[in-house]
Amino acid sequence: MSHSLIDDLMLLLDQAPTAWHAVDYIGRSLHAEGFTELEEAQEWELEKGKGYFLKRNGSSICAFITPQESFKKAHLIASHTDSPGFKLKPNPEFRRDNMTMLATEIYGAPLLTSWFNRDLGLAGRVFLAGSNNEIKQALVNIDSHPLIIPQLAIHLDREANERGPYFNKQEHFSALAALDADPQQSYLLKILEDNIKDSFEYILSHDLFLYPLEKAKLIGPEMLSGYRLDSLASVHAGLTALKTSHPQKNILNLAVFWNNEEIGSKTAQGADSPFLLQVLERIAIALKLSREQFLALLPQSLCLSVDLAHALHPNYMEKHDPRHAPLMNKGLVIKYNANQRYASDAQSSASIVHLCEKHVIPYQFFSCRNDIPCGSTIGPLQASQTGITTVDIGSPQLSMHSARELIATQDHLEMCRLLAAFLQS
Repeated sequence: MSHSLIDDLMLLLDQAPTAWHAVDYIGRSLHAEGFTELEEAQEWELEKGKGYFLKRNGSSICAFITPQESFKKAHLIASHTDSPGFKLKPNPEFRRDNMTMLATEIYGAPLLTSWFNRDLGLAGRVFLAGSNNEIKQALVNIDSHPLIIPQLAIHLDREANERGPYFNKQEHFSALAALDADPQQSYLLKILEDNIKDSFEYILSHDLFLYPLEKAKLIGPEMLSGYRLDSLASVHAGLTALKTSHPQKNILNLAVFWNNEEIGSKTAQGADSPFLLQVLERIAIALKLSREQFLALLPQSLCLSVDLAHALHPNYMEKHDPRHAPLMNKGLVIKYNANQRYASDAQSSASIVHLCEKHVIPYQFFSCRNDIPCGSTIGPLQASQTGITTVDIGSPQLSMHSARELIATQDHLEMCRLLAAFLQS
């Protein structure tokens, strides 16, 4: 399917291999639309009917459009900027005979075997010591020196196809970087120095992740394949909805994109932090609301927690509840769990079902089998921090948490339609 929104999503996937790159992309996109960047450490002066955004730790970002008149409630969209994968350890470089290796640490819960035998880039942020005794930060995205995690040959692991590949998380997921490299010089520092454009004295620290070099690609052509669809597809839909929305009379439109969802969100820039509540209160203060008025608007607000959902797998159909198995290309998914691993309940879901019916947007329901543990999202954590009614939704997806995920393009377009309608409702 050729569509400008799908092309735009593919661009985001290819340009944002890490959470820091995603936030940088979002910030530049918002700035191009006339949004003003705010600093957390400074006092805010906000105008009515204007767009603003702020970042936390370079990897989470919150953007909003103030109401034209009084601030009486908020419509919020939330998603996350991180994805499961492999992060370099602080002192990663070592040698095995003539092979230069980079030691990794597993971030979140990636489908480990999907990372074997792939050309891998290296991206993230690096902190630098400047010539004037200052500390500077630089984003890096290195695709010119591919890495690889080679798998053990089947001749040396004869039962691999029957019991699955043999691996140990500590021993077998270091990345092969080079052969016969100069032992007197750090291979990693050399390629970092070659790819950092700013002048600096030396490198202080880094947050660097591996990522698959294969670009996002249309399959079918009604499907889209790529790394980090979970959850950059949701980020793209939320960002698009906010950028195309107009200031509302009494409603604050807000989108927040969190880091660290894949590792539990318990960080300063995670959904289980007070960041969002602090932002909402500071908006209320800047718009001259009393504390009482601010607290009163929270229960009138609604948040859509947007992540991906498990689509019915054609080869493993028994893994799904037969009456709650979403199909790709059949619309967005409302996610339920009786133990509130998802934030949806009858009250919050009713608003979304009503909106879908009004705008003729197809929707489905997901609930896990009772004998398979249910995953979770930022929804319940953010709801517990803010007290705002929340519903968990998402586009159906195959191969979640693998190095190559799959969605239907039409489902993404329907999600974009829903989020746009939500911010204009």
